[in-house]
Amino acid sequence: MRSPSVPLRAIVPNLITSLAACAGITSIAFASEGRFLDALWALLVACLCDGMDGRIARLLKASSKLGAELDSLADFVNFGVAPAMFMFFWLSGKTFGAEASAIADPRVVRVLLGAALFYAMCDCFRLARFNTMLEQPPIPYWRHFFTGVPAPGGCWMVLTPAIIHHVLDVGNGILVKGESAASFQAVLRHPAMGIFMLIFVGALMASRLPTISLKAVHISRKRLPLAMVVLLLLIASMFVNFWLTMGVLGALYIATIPLTGIVFLNVRAKYLRGLTSPQVKV
Repeated sequence: MRSPSVPLRAIVPNLITSLAACAGITSIAFASEGRFLDALWALLVACLCDGMDGRIARLLKASSKLGAELDSLADFVNFGVAPAMFMFFWLSGKTFGAEASAIADPRVVRVLLGAALFYAMCDCFRLARFNTMLEQPPIPYWRHFFTGVPAPGGCWMVLTPAIIHHVLDVGNGILVKGESAASFQAVLRHPAMGIFMLIFVGALMASRLPTISLKAVHISRKRLPLAMVVLLLLIASMFVNFWLTMGVLGALYIATIPLTGIVFLNVRAKYLRGLTSPQVKV
């Protein structure tokens, strides 16, 4: 028999998930007005809330099927629809703000919209597959890896050109300045670059390629001081130039995918050799 009352702590995780969804929808609204930096901040809030809700649910012992379904729907909005619409508005210039249209050819705009839709639906497919995989027993050699790029990672990967473009704006250029910065910005904001990123990252999310799972990474005690130094440098870099650090992290995450594939093949081969090797009886 169901209890007639529900403890207040049971709804806290769902409120955080709802806040994440609201941040994602707000990001879409900001992008439609040409307020792209505000849209990035809203997506960052959505990402932080997404990382908190599950942990708080476990801490308060308030996990539920409703919360899991709500989390998936919020992830689709935050990491599928919001970044796709951000890239469409940012590249096409079809906003309600004062910014002039960046693309004159309506055919290019339609192709860009198609790429944005492809990315969003790849995210939807990935989330649906993830939910079905929860009911299946995990394969041992997959425990350190995700199947495909996770939704939050895909979101920041596809937004990497926009983030680096913002860093190179007037007064923010660090690595390149002047005409070089303007030329690099033109490349980053070219429709071909956006279409490629939307299709490439979307395909990675929907694929079965192994990607690193930071939750399963363990650091040996010998390497702990080095890891602490790297983390402190990362935190310091965020304070010096937050968006430059985010852009570099996005580019590095893309670069880790082929390396992760090599590591995965070695881990799988080692596991399969262990299954086929004869067992020594004592």
